Amino acid sequence: MYRILYRFLTSLARLAVRSGRSKDLEIIVLRHQLRVLHRLNTRPALNDDDRSLLGAIAQALPRPLRAGWLVTPDTLLRWHRRRIARHWAQPAQKPGRPSTHAAIRRLILHMATDNPTWGYRRIHGELTRLGDHIGASTVWRVLKDQGIDPAPGRTDVTWTQFLRSQAAIACDFASVDTALMRRYYLLFFIDITTREVFFAGITTNPTGPWTSQAARNLFLRHPNRFANSRALVRDRGSQFVDTFDEIFRTEGLNILKTPVANTFAERWIGTLRRELLDRTIIWNQQQLEQLVTDYIDHYNAHRPHRSLDQRPPLNNDPPVTVDRDPTQLRIGKSTRCHGLINEYKNAA
Repeated sequence: MYRILYRFLTSLARLAVRSGRSKDLEIIVLRHQLRVLHRLNTRPALNDDDRSLLGAIAQALPRPLRAGWLVTPDTLLRWHRRRIARHWAQPAQKPGRPSTHAAIRRLILHMATDNPTWGYRRIHGELTRLGDHIGASTVWRVLKDQGIDPAPGRTDVTWTQFLRSQAAIACDFASVDTALMRRYYLLFFIDITTREVFFAGITTNPTGPWTSQAARNLFLRHPNRFANSRALVRDRGSQFVDTFDEIFRTEGLNILKTPVANTFAERWIGTLRRELLDRTIIWNQQQLEQLVTDYIDHYNAHRPHRSLDQRPPLNNDPPVTVDRDPTQLRIGKSTRCHGLINEYKNAA
């Protein structure tokens, strides 16, 4: 027992004598290891715990003893300022208006899928009729985010065209070729002020007498619809003979002949082709007349128009202004023109 106690006390004495030198050697080795690590990785990755520990020790050590540290005093100060700013910063809020409700986005995409000829303004008009008051640019952005072409370029009506079109009726022929290569000619009239379209007849031989008789039948079917009109806009086609013009002069309308093409009528012909005729095959006159009359009824009673504040020509009621909860959407869909045209209404 004596020999064991002697050896223990001797070891303690030797450790006490050599502890200072051992610590110095250990510090030298650690510093050398740090220099080796500096050569291997000049920018070590530090987390928040490392920054907190180094910052706390730096407060207890004088500046001369910080030589050889991984970070400089300026870096410690920058960390401290960043922590203070992060502590007192308010939570970030998403800028701008709230995003479009998911139900509205799905409805926009559903309409674009069901109606490939509808542009973003056509869809915006349909949504306005349903009471969903979002901007046309919002519809455009939703379609663009999904990679759907918003709409072909469209030009607005100029003031000159607007003033010249007041209280005027335009007329023209639209040619339609059947599957059997037979051509039909559709005569129509359009009220430029209200955009209402009138079907006048279909023929394979649009002669002067046939056109004049179609004009008489038009006034018989709609005796009071042109009472406020002051002019008829037409092109210089040979079908519009003097007898045709005299019928309208008798009703108090002046005849305005366009030099090249009747732009008002041509625009409606383009709409008719894009939304109806280019999407089906015509076989005979009966089928053509059924489709055209049904489309004109849709055009006059349902289809919204930009110039009419997104209302159809025959609807004088103001648009729906009651805000609705998007989660309570109940939309009913009906078809026209043998399923080629879709109409949407609020379900009861």
